[in-house]
Amino acid sequence: MPKKGKRSQAQKRRRRIEALLRTSNATNYASGEASVDPESPDFFPSLFEYSEQDQDMEAPDVMDSSILNKMTRRDTCIRKSSFTEASRSSTAEEAEEFCTDEQDAMIPLEIYNKLQVQHQQLMIEYIDLCTKSYALQEENNQLKEELCSRMFSFSSIRMKAQQMLFFTGLSTVIFEWLLSKLKGNVPAMYSTLSLEDHLLVVLMKLRLGLRNEDIALRFAVTENAISNILRNWIRIMAQTLKPMIKWPTRNAVLKKMPKCFQKKYRQCRCIIDYIEVFIETPRCMMDQAQTWSNYKHRHTVKYLVGLTPAGAVCFLSPGWGGSVSVKEMVSNSGFFELLEPMDKILAIRGFPIREDLVAYQATLHIPHFKKSDKQLCASEAGTPGRLSNVRIHLERVIGRLKKFTILTSVIPRNQEDILGDMVTVCGALTNLCQT
Repeated sequence: MPKKGKRSQAQKRRRRIEALLRTSNATNYASGEASVDPESPDFFPSLFEYSEQDQDMEAPDVMDSSILNKMTRRDTCIRKSSFTEASRSSTAEEAEEFCTDEQDAMIPLEIYNKLQVQHQQLMIEYIDLCTKSYALQEENNQLKEELCSRMFSFSSIRMKAQQMLFFTGLSTVIFEWLLSKLKGNVPAMYSTLSLEDHLLVVLMKLRLGLRNEDIALRFAVTENAISNILRNWIRIMAQTLKPMIKWPTRNAVLKKMPKCFQKKYRQCRCIIDYIEVFIETPRCMMDQAQTWSNYKHRHTVKYLVGLTPAGAVCFLSPGWGGSVSVKEMVSNSGFFELLEPMDKILAIRGFPIREDLVAYQATLHIPHFKKSDKQLCASEAGTPGRLSNVRIHLERVIGRLKKFTILTSVIPRNQEDILGDMVTVCGALTNLCQT
């Protein structure tokens, strides 16, 4: 049995609807009559007469909750119904469209077979092209390697010991060690050349005395580029390598003393000689007079060189004009100040410095060869063989420095300002070269 409260509410609702229907007529419905379909717009009357006074009437602040709930439920039902119908319509259209596309996608079997044959042919051609491309790539890489090997560079001679010695006078290990010492101070001036190639340019210039044009052609750069590399690198190399030319202690000399020196020349401290480097005729008349050598009959610059019995360069004087005498050059070079009492100095040619050496309690010795047209004196007769061996050794030691062909070449005017640095670098490199 329904409760009394619920029954009274239902009765009130029914009476209200009946009253509403009694007050409405056909003019209150859009179709002219009421409808029993809840989804029809004529389920409720929607058209009412109104006067101008109705516009001034205020709407009630609170709507009856029962009417509001009923209207909300009605709107929800309408939206659900509309969505369901729209979904059904959309699904039907998509299905119809899919069927149409599938029918359109169907192609005859004959055309399909032709396309399959064409696809297989294209795949065969593709594989063939890939194979040819790979072969061409391999050939290209091989030709590049061959081209690089033919182009002159450090990498092309790095693993060739004989060529390294010929072009630089150094082994590959010493070359790379030298580069590690210079790397932080020297610039990479041209991107087309590696740092190794920069150093190789300098060493080839000093060792072989090649012209700048020759070196430029070998490295495929301009002559101006070679000139700039030489100027910048040689100065920095001279500053870096100069400490390698130092005066040795007596103990250091004794440890490396050659056998031919052991008996009579055990106290030999140094072997002295001088080199004269040819230069182009200076433009200045005064410079011409200072550099003219009566001995060479050329314009030269002289350098006093000191070497240990083992062959290391231990002293190198500044450059002097060719007109300066040997005695004056030695006296003003600072060589005497390095000597100690009882030191023996050897030379292969006459140095007029015997009297000067007496002041430092040192002596000068010049080994001689026996000549067929001249009788040896009594002091020489007892030791001709020993003197000959010593002299041969002296010439070999002095000849190590002269293997740098730049020192026997003619230095052009535009390189005379770096001649001193060239000689310093050659002296230091002599100490690095294999004996």
